[in-house]
Amino acid sequence: MHRQPRVRLRVAVFSALFFLAACVAPAPPPEKLMLDEARFTDLKGWSDDHQAEALAAFLRSCPSLELTGASNSGKGDPDIGFGSRADWQTACAEAKTVPAGDDAASRAFFEQRFRVYEASNNGQVQGLFTGYYVPELKGSLRKSPQFHVPLYRVPDDLITADLGLFRDDWKGIHIAGKIEKNIFRPYDDRAAIDKGALAGRNLEIVYVNDPVDAFFLHIQGSGRITLDDGGAMNIGYGASNGRQYVAIGKELVAHGALTKDDLTMQSIRAWLEAHPNDAQAIMDSNPSYVFFREIKGDFPLGAEGVALTPERSLAVDHRFIPYGVPVWLDAGDPMQTYKPLRQLMVAQDTGGAITGPVRGDIFFGFGKDAADRAGAMKQPGHYYLLLPKPPAVAEN
Repeated sequence: MHRQPRVRLRVAVFSALFFLAACVAPAPPPEKLMLDEARFTDLKGWSDDHQAEALAAFLRSCPSLELTGASNSGKGDPDIGFGSRADWQTACAEAKTVPAGDDAASRAFFEQRFRVYEASNNGQVQGLFTGYYVPELKGSLRKSPQFHVPLYRVPDDLITADLGLFRDDWKGIHIAGKIEKNIFRPYDDRAAIDKGALAGRNLEIVYVNDPVDAFFLHIQGSGRITLDDGGAMNIGYGASNGRQYVAIGKELVAHGALTKDDLTMQSIRAWLEAHPNDAQAIMDSNPSYVFFREIKGDFPLGAEGVALTPERSLAVDHRFIPYGVPVWLDAGDPMQTYKPLRQLMVAQDTGGAITGPVRGDIFFGFGKDAADRAGAMKQPGHYYLLLPKPPAVAEN
């Protein structure tokens, strides 16, 4: 008499759980770079590009390629080979013999020395392509009522850990934090730092006059500071606090301040400047914070350690795409509707928001025009990797 209701209850609960499980969509497969061999004739616009500009950028990557070959940081398919060190050495040696500025000779070099592979994420070739630039700010080496927003150097208590050293399936994953009472904890987030968590530690490199300019400098990763004493300073990425990057554009859309269709860097900046009382809270919704270093000589430097070339250097997810690899980009032009942006670039940088096997960030250079193009760049597209043929194959 008393057992039957319990059985029915169990059956009902089991049926409900089974129904709920059946309604839950299966989790997407893990991101995976896949390469399908293609031909140069598949590259729309190939014959119209100025490959000599890309070759000059490629030559900047050659010292690293000749030393170590091309390799990513370990999250790609282990069966994918990006070419041996000897393959890259041979390609670089030949690249140095191509006359500078000769598009026809540069095009012939790539066609003879490389094979073409279309990249995809588990077969999905379409990805997102954005842009970045070098902002120019006004600053001072001394804090004052006008110049009151600090840009910090890397704190000495910031620790970056490579988790791949602990477990093979964590390869390519890095975290950052600090030790407090013998416990490794997350580092201070943007809100805490903006409220003075690092004050009094003599970490300030320079002070700038606008918190919104400083925020966008963090996103771009490098900048040129015109100093009030007539000098200038170039600063670049030093490290991050390890917190997850959050796009404040999504926050503004979620709050109804902007629409997804109107979302650009310019519209975000305009909103922040028009709402000074709310701007800090919106900026603090991105807990990621960048620390800088002063850069002498070539500027700006990408994550590969080489000077970037405007409209020829591409930031990629280095977990999947090795630095130094030539990449044929086929995306939309942000400034001209319906016009494609098709050109040869070189993977030479990365960024916190650049994640996935088919994802890129175009370096547009310096100044207002570069800022306008970078701010408007949010285009679907795809790309092809150019990987070197073995020397014996290339000669045939």
